[in-house]
Amino acid sequence: MKVIIVGSTHAGTNAAIQILRDHPETDVTIYERHTNVSFLSTGISLFLDGQVKHLEDMFYSSPEELTRLGANVLTRHNVVNIDAAKKTVNVVDMDSGEMTTDSYDKLIMATGSTVNVPPIFGIDEDMVLLCKNYEQAKAVYQAAKDHNRIAIIGGGYIGTELAESYARTGHDVLLIQSQDILLDHYVDQNLSDKVVDILREQGVEVVLNNRVTAFAQDDDGLLIETLNGDYRADVAIVSTGFVPNTALLRGQVEMDRHGAIIINDYIQSSDPDIFACGDASVVNFNPTGQPAYTPLATNAVRQGLLAGINVFGNLQRYMGTQATSAINIFGRTLASSGLTLRHAASAGLNADSVTFESTWRPTYMPTTDRLLINLVYDRDDRRVLGIQLFSKHEVAQSANAVSIAIQNRNTIDDLAFVDMLFNPNFDDTFNFLNLAAQMAVAQEAKRGNNTPRITAGIDDPTNNK
Repeated sequence: MKVIIVGSTHAGTNAAIQILRDHPETDVTIYERHTNVSFLSTGISLFLDGQVKHLEDMFYSSPEELTRLGANVLTRHNVVNIDAAKKTVNVVDMDSGEMTTDSYDKLIMATGSTVNVPPIFGIDEDMVLLCKNYEQAKAVYQAAKDHNRIAIIGGGYIGTELAESYARTGHDVLLIQSQDILLDHYVDQNLSDKVVDILREQGVEVVLNNRVTAFAQDDDGLLIETLNGDYRADVAIVSTGFVPNTALLRGQVEMDRHGAIIINDYIQSSDPDIFACGDASVVNFNPTGQPAYTPLATNAVRQGLLAGINVFGNLQRYMGTQATSAINIFGRTLASSGLTLRHAASAGLNADSVTFESTWRPTYMPTTDRLLINLVYDRDDRRVLGIQLFSKHEVAQSANAVSIAIQNRNTIDDLAFVDMLFNPNFDDTFNFLNLAAQMAVAQEAKRGNNTPRITAGIDDPTNNK
């Protein structure tokens, strides 16, 4: 069988490895526009603030390794046309300019995404940079070496991490976000407020509810015009989300409103011989039960492996995702899974939440840290819909635990009493996830919702006894 893989960051690389591991006789050709494969863009901020010494350490595979596995790896080759009906691709050698045509039995679209560049006047100025791939990361690093005042446009994960990294390295940092909340897809307002406070304490100028309208470069640096006044910087880094690279298949397979390829449970597009994975495709988002565009490396890796399995038949279903993720912000762990209350309401769910604030282990221990949890649930069927955790303690693995609960459609009643270990070194007699869920159960009981009575022997689950 002849398989063509277009693109080789997370999804494409993992699809190729899976195919050649299980079926080494397969004819696999990878077309990649860049000279490298498998770049971990999520590690850029670690490189920028010196925690990772070499940007090259952000690669977990290479063209040479994929070639040793048996793939035909053609870097600096750009696929310019796909004819799904004829099952052919037209490819340009970016060095020689030569055009060739190749054919496939199965096609895996792993073309990823690009930064969503807003239509802002002057966005093509030299000191306005993007930050996603290896070459862009090198340019951003060099610019920061030579300049001090750095503006970050966009307050999602990448923008927030970049702001932290540059503050750590002594830069004068400006973060401009068009909404009233940072990390909008991952946290609710109370946790966004905490992140904003921490950034400001560390010297970051955070500007919310403001939109950049133009850039202009002059002898004094970069002028940033916004709806609410002008700002100055030496360099601006645009991190305003991502859009899928799927133009090659437009009109040939079904896509959502973002242009992301819609897939079934086996990572197939509406054309059964074309598979789509990673940032080029939607995910099956379990909290809502609907497709969603969620460009995360974790989704890309899983979908890539499944594409590599399912090109040989409908062998393994895609379980979907809860978009579980985490960042470290000045020594605090911020982790989340599933829906925020704000996005649950936008999805039309009858949702509510509780906020648990206590310590992660008993106060009689020599040390402990404060912990804040937002637990989101559906009032109608009591399903757990999402969680957000924030602490100096490492609580990211608890987001993984709740991800499983969301995946399995567990209720707040389940989470309230599910068996979790107790040891004062690690938690209290009831784990903090139990206690947050018990708060939700109690909240519904006060509203008259028929629910099992809490028999934990505590009236207030936030009371750390």
